[in-house]
Amino acid sequence: MSAASNLRSEDQFLCSICLDVFTDPVTTSCGHNFCKKCITQHWDVNHKYKCPLCNDICLSRPQLKINTFISEMVAQFRREAQQKASSSSSEQQAAKPAEVPCDVCTGTRLKALKSCLVCLTSYCQTHLEPHLTATSLKRHQLIEPVENLESRMCRKHDKHLELFCKTDQTCVCMLCSVLDHKTHEVVPLREEYEGKKAELEKTEAEIQQMIQKRRLKIQEIKESVKMSKDAADRQKAEGVQVLTALMESVERRLKELIKEIEDKQETTEKQAEGLIKDLEQEISELMERSSEVEQLSHSEDHLHLLQSFSSLKAAPPIRTGQLLEVRFCQPSYEGTVVRAVAQLDETLRKLMKKLFEAELKRVQQYAVDVTLDPDTANPDLILSDDGKLVKCVDVKKNLPDNPERFSLCVCVLGEQSFSSGRFYFEVQVKGKTDWDLGVATESINRKGKIRLSPGDGLWTVCLRNGSEYAALDAPSVRLCLRSGPEKVGVFVDYEEGLVSFYDVDAAALIYSFTGCSFSGELLPYFCPCISDGDKNSAPLLITPVWDVDRHYYYYYYY
Repeated sequence: MSAASNLRSEDQFLCSICLDVFTDPVTTSCGHNFCKKCITQHWDVNHKYKCPLCNDICLSRPQLKINTFISEMVAQFRREAQQKASSSSSEQQAAKPAEVPCDVCTGTRLKALKSCLVCLTSYCQTHLEPHLTATSLKRHQLIEPVENLESRMCRKHDKHLELFCKTDQTCVCMLCSVLDHKTHEVVPLREEYEGKKAELEKTEAEIQQMIQKRRLKIQEIKESVKMSKDAADRQKAEGVQVLTALMESVERRLKELIKEIEDKQETTEKQAEGLIKDLEQEISELMERSSEVEQLSHSEDHLHLLQSFSSLKAAPPIRTGQLLEVRFCQPSYEGTVVRAVAQLDETLRKLMKKLFEAELKRVQQYAVDVTLDPDTANPDLILSDDGKLVKCVDVKKNLPDNPERFSLCVCVLGEQSFSSGRFYFEVQVKGKTDWDLGVATESINRKGKIRLSPGDGLWTVCLRNGSEYAALDAPSVRLCLRSGPEKVGVFVDYEEGLVSFYDVDAAALIYSFTGCSFSGELLPYFCPCISDGDKNSAPLLITPVWDVDRHYYYYYYY
């Protein structure tokens, strides 16, 4: 029999009074079927012989007889249900160690399907059947199988824990609420359950939000790593290209140097060979003349000697001494290597210029809009209304001596502060004979003398006497620049601990502080120095960054 037919048969064999399978089914005169005991008790209680389904009334108590047909069908249904339960029980598997076992099974304990909070018992499919069919058991509360059902009972009163004490934050039974917790705020478990469930949902939402933020952070880190890798690949490619060109230039200059020297040596050897050949020819001629002279000198024939002497004297003359007067000089190699290195140095400078131009363009991408903070300006300084220009007038203004203001040194800080990332700004220094530029920590001394060094929170370069440049490191480093910069670019990489200064117009690196250890906020630092009788009256001017390729001014904002 199929599952659908079983369900249909079960509905047909339920008593409408007890809602259970018929026991001793009887049929009333109106044709409805009931358990004999159920309909009898119904009539006894109501004192009327009325059908519970159709309200058909009999004047006298009907004689009830067992409906044999329905009785046999009910019996068959019970047998099939028992066989089905038995078959289902045999198909079930024994409870595994991590599963809740049935408390009713004997021998092999099967896996529990439900736990009853009333019976405090866990049931397998077979033993759960009464709770699904019996009217009295259907009212019991079934939950997913759990262990330690005894923990759901009050140990003191042996009652169900069905209330929650909000004062003590614990589950209590009904007796606890009127005895030990009578002055406390007690609510039904379901009410507290709904509240806690709402809190859990809120917590879950917060956790999911936290997870999402961390996933976004992971994505951000991955993107940063990818950008870093791309930048590293670009740097490697650029380095390989430049250094390969440099190596090729070195190799080319080396070959040219060797060829130049070898050509000189070859010319010298050819000249020497020619001279030696001429001298050897003269030696041969002289030896022949010597032989003739010797023979004639031994002759005793007076006439022959006199005649031969005249012919000997008339022979073609030898270039006596001319070759000996020729000075053979070794070739000069002085300056050959120096000139080669000088040409290589020129090539290197060109390559370095290209590198610095590319580097300057990269750092200019981090340009920020810097304005001067008037609350930090020394009273001898004048600032423009837009906060871009500062100059010293040597006339002290009457300004409030607030804690941020520099009282002794003629300097001023930028309004913008930075505690991470990269930033860049440019300052025009044209026409000045003295100035200091760089960055400073927020905690820099404002009320006394300032020692310009990284140890005191300042990373700066300076100009003195119109031509003396220095990086105020520890110790200070004198800078030999090919030309004085008219515009200085300042770049900071906070995490890298790097502060670099550039000659913007020449696209050249002036100096870099490396391995710096920053803590807290960094601010741009400007010192126009005293005007020195108008010799140094030109201002320091913060200028926008000019993108040569794109032909426009821009600032990059974080």
